Order: sequence, then C-alpha cells, then structure tokens
Amino acid sequence: MMPILLENIEPEIEVEQVCADGGYDRGGSYQAIARRKAKATIPPRKGARIWQHGNAKAEKLDRDQNLRRIRKVGRKQWKKKSGYDQRTKAETAMFRYKRIIGHQLSNRLLQNQIVEMKLGAKTLNTMSAVGMPDSFKVSA
Repeated sequence: MMPILLENIEPEIEVEQVCADGGYDRGGSYQAIARRKAKATIPPRKGARIWQHGNAKAEKLDRDQNLRRIRKVGRKQWKKKSGYDQRTKAETAMFRYKRIIGHQLSNRLLQNQIVEMKLGAKTLNTMSAVGMPDSFKVSA
C-alpha cells in the first residue's frame, strides 16, 4: 500500500518524513519513500536484522539506521527522538473524528465530501477548544 499512497500525493508536494507502523517494514515501502526523497520512520519488527552492511542504497540505509538507533537507545526513546510519536497523535485525531463525526461521508460528490470533512474537522476543533482551560503565566 505504501507505494500507492505516496503516488497519490502530487509530485510538487515535498514529503520530508513518512511514519508508519511495523507492518510497513518491507522493502517496497522503503523504496517508495526513497523515491520521494523522504526520511523513513518505520520501527523494524521485533527480531529484525540489518539488511545490508557497508555501502547500502538509501532505502536500506534508513531502515538499518533506525534499527541501529533502536538497539542503542531503546524503542521508546527512538520513537520520541525520531518523531514517530506524531503518528500516534494523527491516529488519535482520526479516531476522535470518526467517533464523533462518523465513519463514512454522506455526500456522493467529491467536492461536497471535501466540504463535509472540513466542517467535521472545524466542529471537532471547536469542541476541543471549548474544553481547554485558559492558562496564564504567573510571575513570583
């Protein structure tokens, strides 16, 4: 799926980093990410081995660097430092959207679906803002 997903992004849009779960820890995913000249942030599966030592292609280099870093600092620390935790935030936002707004769009036309999604996001953001406290810095 990774190559198909990345091909749907217009070529003039720069992709800096791609985060995905361990299910995408496959050669095709890394190749598709390398074609977009992006950084692959995919945790290798448990028990993963280095793909290539020495002079490696970019896609193999990213994966092997991730694996080496995880072995050095641990998976939890790697997720924080690499930006992988942004994936979790995006998943949580989508879960909230689907839970509150719904799992499917009711409009049939693409342009109307886009408006429907934007209204849903605006509604969700407004609801989130209402529940947030006002914070002020107090000088001592």
